[in-house]
Amino acid sequence: MKNLFGRLWIDAVIAISFLREGRVQSLMITLGVAIGVAVIVFITALIQGLQTNLIDKTLGSQSHIQLVSPDEVNLVAPVAAGTAQLIQEDKRPQRLRSINNWQQITATLDQLPLLTAVSPVVSGPAFVRRGEALESVVLIGTELERYQKIIPLDEYLISGDLRVGADNVLIGSELANNLGVQVGSKLRLDTGEQDNTVVNVAGIFELGVRELDARYVYLDLKQAQSLLSLPGGVTVIDLTVADIFEADNIAEQVGRLTSLQAESWIETNAQLMSGLSAQSLSTNMIIVFVGISVAFGIASVLSVSVVQRTREIGILRATGATRQQILWIFLIQGAVFGLLGSILGSAVSYVLVWAFNTFGPSLFYIPVSIELVLLAMLLATLTGVLAAAIPARRAAALDPVVAIRYV
Repeated sequence: MKNLFGRLWIDAVIAISFLREGRVQSLMITLGVAIGVAVIVFITALIQGLQTNLIDKTLGSQSHIQLVSPDEVNLVAPVAAGTAQLIQEDKRPQRLRSINNWQQITATLDQLPLLTAVSPVVSGPAFVRRGEALESVVLIGTELERYQKIIPLDEYLISGDLRVGADNVLIGSELANNLGVQVGSKLRLDTGEQDNTVVNVAGIFELGVRELDARYVYLDLKQAQSLLSLPGGVTVIDLTVADIFEADNIAEQVGRLTSLQAESWIETNAQLMSGLSAQSLSTNMIIVFVGISVAFGIASVLSVSVVQRTREIGILRATGATRQQILWIFLIQGAVFGLLGSILGSAVSYVLVWAFNTFGPSLFYIPVSIELVLLAMLLATLTGVLAAAIPARRAAALDPVVAIRYV
């Protein structure tokens, strides 16, 4: 083992001496690798930051998975055997109804390690009146402690207190603006079923989605159940998961477990997922083409180095260096190019990211993970080794007698 490391150390010393002799070439290819790594790290971090921002804005106002009762279907009367029956059927209208045994289902879901939060919700349509103003809204009755784990309403509150119950409600900023109300104002909620009540605006929130800010009204679960004529019932069970991109698979598992209709955020945001996939594909294409460019640059420099140092290679072979040692010398040169270039490129990428976060448009923040930098360095080093493989094989195959005579 000591002999092996000793030979590798000698090969590394010779490889470094070759690089030092061709300082200009070495510097140029190292800068080329650095630029490639800087582009890879910066573009990847930029796309990741953009995707994270889009997902946060999308999921900031909704749960990852929603469980609802299966759709009601029309029942068809049985017919006698051998009798043909033609049916013209319209889809059955779906009424507002509660999830059966939702308390037991919620308790079961609380025990699933795949889920990070579970919140039963009752929601339904209503009208809100203030003087002559009338707006259509969606009532959302929640247990605030549970619901906060789904959507952190306290982070979106722009005025008032986070308080529901005892006729206190939270409304969106657009709705407050349309009705001309503020914290402490009174509103009348009317569900159209002879159930109406006067409530107090305890707080105003802004989710950042105009449609939701204009329609959502949060209130206590029991008060919403009473207004929507669903005493003791809930219409939706909201769920969140740790890995948001596994929401589809987890929704399928939870649907089978509960016999409820499960819908993930990926289904409801198909266009967003399509855009994210296209961004990831474009990033991967950039990485591949930059990597190919870096590999060709390293390979071309080392090919020239083989030609320039033919006599030195012949002398090394004549003094006892094996083909494997010559091979290692050039492979080490490729690895050095990749490693030094990746270190310099990573530093440049940090500067670029800092400049974007400090002086950029401030639309979103770009994080740079250490995992991304280490992966880029590993990729660059492996690219250097692979790019050096052909020149290294060529150098190792040189006949020492012919090489010494080379001028």
